[in-house]
Amino acid sequence: MEMTEEKEQITIRRETKADHARVEEITRQAFYNLYIPGCVEHYLVHIMRSHRDFVPELDLVLERGGQVIGNIMYTRASLTDRDGAEKQILTFGPVSILPGLQRRGYGKLLMEDSFARALALGYEAIVIFGSPANYVGRGFKSCRKYRVCAEDGSYPAAMLVKELRPGALEGKDWVYRDSPVMKIEEQEAQRFDDGLEKMEKKQQPSQEEFYILSHSVIR
Repeated sequence: MEMTEEKEQITIRRETKADHARVEEITRQAFYNLYIPGCVEHYLVHIMRSHRDFVPELDLVLERGGQVIGNIMYTRASLTDRDGAEKQILTFGPVSILPGLQRRGYGKLLMEDSFARALALGYEAIVIFGSPANYVGRGFKSCRKYRVCAEDGSYPAAMLVKELRPGALEGKDWVYRDSPVMKIEEQEAQRFDDGLEKMEKKQQPSQEEFYILSHSVIR
């Protein structure tokens, strides 16, 4: 995908090995102190690429004026119905835009481009965990509306679902399971972060907002 904005070319393409360090740094800058003091998302990016559930066709970067300023990455996940039948779906994250260039529509461009690619690959649905304010405009709805619950039977407020093919989830109750790669070892993540240029860990209000949202359920 290519387009021109503010006289600078915007390109969305597959990530290459040469992009790895840049993508991890963008992810680190985008998430540092957002949800916790520090972050683990850049470590997740680092280990995700070699995991069996990683979807390389949906590992995308956005270039602005020839410089990578954002990325999105997907892994396979699953939904299981009451009869035990499993449907392979997707989850994405992290999706990152370089601080200073956020809230300009670049994340929207990345997501919409990736949705079209995911549908072309045959995937019918995406489940993510995130703030509804950031994703309902991209077609995501509460998991409760699609009868998709977590493994403990709850309907987390932050669990959002998008049907890539309308009606793909109709008529069934589903249990969501994400990839094991999402279960990050915090000590390993900290060790990885310690090997990078030091950034100051801080407490900030967004962390409490995240705590409240991530512990809320819909009844």
